[in-house]
Amino acid sequence: MRAKTQPTTKLSHDDQVKAALASLKKRSTRSTLEGMARYAIPSDNAYGVAMKDIKALGKELGTRHDLAAALWDTGVYEARMLVSFVADPALLTSTQMDRWCRDFDNWAICDAMCFNLFDRSPYRWKKVKQWSTSRKEFEKRTAFALFWSLSVHDKLAADEQFIEGLALIEPAATDPRNFVKKAVNMALRAVGKRNRELNSAAVLLARRLSESDDPTARWVGKDALRELTSLSVMKRTLP
Repeated sequence: MRAKTQPTTKLSHDDQVKAALASLKKRSTRSTLEGMARYAIPSDNAYGVAMKDIKALGKELGTRHDLAAALWDTGVYEARMLVSFVADPALLTSTQMDRWCRDFDNWAICDAMCFNLFDRSPYRWKKVKQWSTSRKEFEKRTAFALFWSLSVHDKLAADEQFIEGLALIEPAATDPRNFVKKAVNMALRAVGKRNRELNSAAVLLARRLSESDDPTARWVGKDALRELTSLSVMKRTLP
């Protein structure tokens, strides 16, 4: 649950952005900045702040949607990660989601925005379908990272919504780009762990993919099948 919106501050809007950036800089370390490359995260416009510290600052700030938009426009990696904690999902517009998604340039910002923000937007299911056919690697990853997140967080979604989402996985499973295929795989595995009916549907798809002539689809299917048919998942999805 998000923190309540903080009382209006006397600082100007620009000063609020500067204050947030200053708070991030105080939490930065050289070791964190240098370590970003190990995780395939660009560090040329970053401070080097650990995720736990970004999350802590987000909790301090509370929900501030206008500040979130300004923080995004700074282009600073940690400021954009902070957006996932301070933006208001109820106030997100479809256009704003598209704009931010187009700016994604690494898996970490993509996943943070999906798991902390996008998956509570009124447009969440629409965006899964829309972005699933994107030609851009991180836009397409966002579709399946969001689908993955929804399978974990959207407790009220009907099974039919996930069945429709599984239909998007099959054509995407042949995309060999690293950050796409991993998100497709994780989405398939996550849906199959939701309940027994969805496990059966996910296993059928995973088996079909595992027998594909396409090497990427085979990897997606075989890797998912190992988990989805494991004893732990079978027990977890018992009715």
